[in-house]
Amino acid sequence: MAVEEEGLRVFQSVKIKIGEAKNIPPYPGPNRMRDCYCTVNLDQEEVFRTKIVEKSLCPFYGEDFYCEIPRSFRHLSFYIFDRDVFRRDYSIGKVAVKKEDLQKYHGKDTWFQLQPVSADSEVQGKVHLELRLSEVITDSGVISHKLATRVLECQGLPIVNGQCDPYAAVSLLGPSRSDAKKTKVKRKTNNPQFEEVFYFEVTRPLSYTKRQFDVEEEDVDKLALRVDLWNASNLKFGDEFLGGVRVPLRVLGQAGVHDAWYFLQPRENGGKSVKVEELGSLRLNIVYTEDHVFPSEHYTPLRDLLLYSSNVEPVSASTAHILGEVCREKQEAAIPLVRLFLHYGSIVPFISAIAHAEVNRTQDPNTIFRGNSLTSKCIDETMKLAGMHYLQVTLKPIIDEICAEHKPCEIDPVKLKESENLDTNRENLRQYVDRIFNVITTSGVRCPTVMCDIFFSLRESAATRFQVDQDVRYTAVSSFIFLRFFAPAILSPNLFHLRPHHPDPATSRTLTLISKTIQTLGSLAKSKSANFKESYMAAFYEYFNEQKYADAVKNFLDLISTSGKWDQKSIETPIMLKEGFMIKRAQGRNRFGIKNFKKRWFRLTNHEFTYHKTKGEGALCSIPIENILAVERLEEESFKMKNMFQVIQPERALYIQANNCVEARDWIDILTKVSQCNRKRLSTYHPSAYLNGHWLCCKLSADTAPGCTPCTGGLPANIQLDVDGDRETERIYSLFSTYMTKLIKMQEACGSKSVYDGPEQEEYSSFVIDDPQETYKTLKQIVSAVQTLEQQHTKYKRDKFKKTKIGSQEHPIGDKSFQCYIRQQSESSTYSI
Repeated sequence: MAVEEEGLRVFQSVKIKIGEAKNIPPYPGPNRMRDCYCTVNLDQEEVFRTKIVEKSLCPFYGEDFYCEIPRSFRHLSFYIFDRDVFRRDYSIGKVAVKKEDLQKYHGKDTWFQLQPVSADSEVQGKVHLELRLSEVITDSGVISHKLATRVLECQGLPIVNGQCDPYAAVSLLGPSRSDAKKTKVKRKTNNPQFEEVFYFEVTRPLSYTKRQFDVEEEDVDKLALRVDLWNASNLKFGDEFLGGVRVPLRVLGQAGVHDAWYFLQPRENGGKSVKVEELGSLRLNIVYTEDHVFPSEHYTPLRDLLLYSSNVEPVSASTAHILGEVCREKQEAAIPLVRLFLHYGSIVPFISAIAHAEVNRTQDPNTIFRGNSLTSKCIDETMKLAGMHYLQVTLKPIIDEICAEHKPCEIDPVKLKESENLDTNRENLRQYVDRIFNVITTSGVRCPTVMCDIFFSLRESAATRFQVDQDVRYTAVSSFIFLRFFAPAILSPNLFHLRPHHPDPATSRTLTLISKTIQTLGSLAKSKSANFKESYMAAFYEYFNEQKYADAVKNFLDLISTSGKWDQKSIETPIMLKEGFMIKRAQGRNRFGIKNFKKRWFRLTNHEFTYHKTKGEGALCSIPIENILAVERLEEESFKMKNMFQVIQPERALYIQANNCVEARDWIDILTKVSQCNRKRLSTYHPSAYLNGHWLCCKLSADTAPGCTPCTGGLPANIQLDVDGDRETERIYSLFSTYMTKLIKMQEACGSKSVYDGPEQEEYSSFVIDDPQETYKTLKQIVSAVQTLEQQHTKYKRDKFKKTKIGSQEHPIGDKSFQCYIRQQSESSTYSI
């Protein structure tokens, strides 16, 4: 989801690898081990949870999480929880990284010390305050100063134990006093509107005695206003602290007026003092990306250069190939390139061109496409995008079964448990390999067209280059479909969205053995058993040393490398796209009370959207995809519930609440995509619910009244290829900008090769340059396009800095921005915001 800023769109995303924790404090009891899991939170909203690692004080997770961040946030937080024997969860510690600090750890494996978790430190949200200092003449004619403090509203307060009934406590703090007042409690809202004013006497009248005022208080700089937000609780433990701010009165300046938003902060010295080293540490790799995407016309020069790459002779002189040469890792270049070419329908000619060039540079047919080249990385990325649902329908059922059955499959005699039988384990493993081999080799008709077209090109290039080797037409394709697609998906099903988490160690070992066998079966090597370093694997492989397996592989490879023959749309088998628990509002007659909302298991395929009482039971309701007229967010005020959306049907709308903001966005996106081509899709909708005889948004009384707001829509129908071309071009610009010194060095290398006829200079030997003149010409165009975009970014940053008002609703004052606010105010002629 993009945030619009005057024609510019801002996208936030985060990719996290949760590695391991170490030195978790032992459980206080005879069994000192813990069962721990880790959560990822945007502020305090949980958006991901790892599996539970049992009986360990150094749990290894090895789980990856990626999400587009759909809202603003202050902290990216990670919590380690322990689940005890009564299935209760206790927080052990947390890591909280401020948004502005995320770049410090970008792409680095970092150990973070776990910090204590306390109610006083769990803070989110912001408060809007207005302060005004005025002179008051008392009845005796003495001039006194009074501070009027107006608490206007709060936004984004946390929900504590399922509720938020906030109130504000306002205090004027001085060297010798503390006056406190309270607002009224606002029930059932985490965005309370207070609009209350409190008055505090600031300077003492002359009639007061010294005993009453021990310190002269005419100096306003000695005073501060404290505003604390509390959740009114009916429990005996008292009210819960939600956060607070301390505002020194020197912010009033000469005008005596201050109006600003503040981020709420933790309570000073709140919570118990716990030594940091006692809680252990957590290893994380965080990649946070913020893309600032300008209107499309700004990217035309660079985009045109990129899309023309497949027509450049030689292709090594093209813009896309040069990106692969200057990036530190080919994967960096491959991801945005593939997405861009897929978006514009140009992926097949581009990959065909770079693959053909790589084949011509290959000397040994046995090493074809075995390196981590730009070609290999681009094909890998294309298969991940275009083939994800192909993997789902082919492998997911059998992978789920293997994970659920836990059959022993260890065939290494050294690792065999005493209770296990080697022959039984071999038979279990053989059956799994046979079944997976069969589902793969009979799945050719489901292979996406774009993959078939690429495989056809690989096959033709390899067969033309190595005409003597009859098998190279197969190994060129199998090196991708088996070695880099099916085998990795079996090995790590969580990375390919076949499983929610990394499997347990025993199942992971089974999948490793299956993956190694499938990889060898698909490789069509001349001496297959020799491929295994382990003697037990070579012996096991003898089960499959029959011609029927090689024939099945060749028939499958023939099928998927026949260009344009198969159409994925002809598949009739329902493909499961997404499932999970959510809360829905009843569609029936009872429209009152919380009982209207029930937890249900939702399931989406490419045929229908259903919900069930629990997972595995029959559907309580089935909505055919063609009956979905629109999928839109539902305004929070409709039911005072967050993360709600609506699936609009011909008769009524189904109101659903997702578990968090990321999940809500994911459901909306995928439901919108699968229904995008429905003929009767709506152009307008009601953003609020129909309650008490009228629509809350437009107040119309007819429940059939046409919508009052345009539908968002606009997404392409193809689920896998939902790509923003401008965003991908922006990412490519960022890469070129990052590696500008390498671009310059490559220009120097072109000049050196053009004029120097002799051994290649070592400092330039890392670049592939087949045609120095053509490559230099392209480099010059790239640098020009990148510099133009650089100027646009610089201008945007300069203009934004000028317009940024610290203390505004968009940029509240935080613990680090107070001095910036003071400086900003001192440079201004007025002190009000």
